[in-house]
Amino acid sequence: MSRNVLTVEDLKVTIHGQPVVDGVGFHVAEGEILSVVGESGCGKSMTAFAVMGLLPAVARLESGSIRLGDVDLTTLAEKKRRKLRGDDIAMIFQEPVASLNPLMKVGRQIEESLIVHRNLDSAETRRVAIAMLEEVGIPEPALRFEQYPFELSGGMCQRAMIAMALICRPKLLIADEPTTALDVTIQAQILELMKRLRDTTGTTILLITHDMGVVADMADRVAVMYAGRIIEEAPVDAIFTRQEHPYARLLLSTIPRLDGTPKTVLPTIEGTVPDIGEWPAGCRFNPRCPLADRQCVERHPPLAPRADAGAAACWHSDKVGAML
Repeated sequence: MSRNVLTVEDLKVTIHGQPVVDGVGFHVAEGEILSVVGESGCGKSMTAFAVMGLLPAVARLESGSIRLGDVDLTTLAEKKRRKLRGDDIAMIFQEPVASLNPLMKVGRQIEESLIVHRNLDSAETRRVAIAMLEEVGIPEPALRFEQYPFELSGGMCQRAMIAMALICRPKLLIADEPTTALDVTIQAQILELMKRLRDTTGTTILLITHDMGVVADMADRVAVMYAGRIIEEAPVDAIFTRQEHPYARLLLSTIPRLDGTPKTVLPTIEGTVPDIGEWPAGCRFNPRCPLADRQCVERHPPLAPRADAGAAACWHSDKVGAML
């Protein structure tokens, strides 16, 4: 059995006293890709920022543990945690152009982690950085090394971000919507690159997305988030075959099908994710759920085991398969 690279337990993050991540727990094994999915506002990115120790100033880590291997990151001083970032744990952010420094050459930004975490001379850092640019599929890497971010396309900027994240061969890579701003062709290339690098380097990946097509192509396991909580988790094949929470069922039903009836209205989930501070009592999905009854309004269901090494938090999990 592979050891867990990342273990998160009972994580709670608040903004101005209101929870945005509420009791989240999951693990990611060595070499595994865990995809965290859900609509915008469910707490996916805030969970990732908590793991990285990069919460915004208005957010506060209230409780829980975040272990990288055997090390609880929440107990580390910021100086020690900073040494892990870029070395043992790295992150690809949603907007590569916004995340790169426009006043610094791309090569210098990629070298930065090597300078901080590796005792290499300038010639060697340059050689390693150019080799990394080539590894992530950037043409003419020596030329791109000397260019600024605005001189690169969106796809190249994303590849440069991946090169920055992987330059020190981290144990854990967090990818937060890594292909959202890219066209379909570049998206496919980036996803294939991430899988290839996982296979060749053994890097564990926590992939955050709302694109279920990306999940089907990339993930080994899936955790579905809603209103700050994980409401279902299962191996990827199992969750596409059978869902035991209505939200997961409806989320998957919104995927357009090639064998569907032409010129029909695409399925949607009625309503929106409630704002923080406005989460309902009981199951937080109950205002939008077609199966909701009095029990759902009054009591939040526990995350109960599924038969396939997964878990779901629903009082009516036995009825979910017949919803649509």
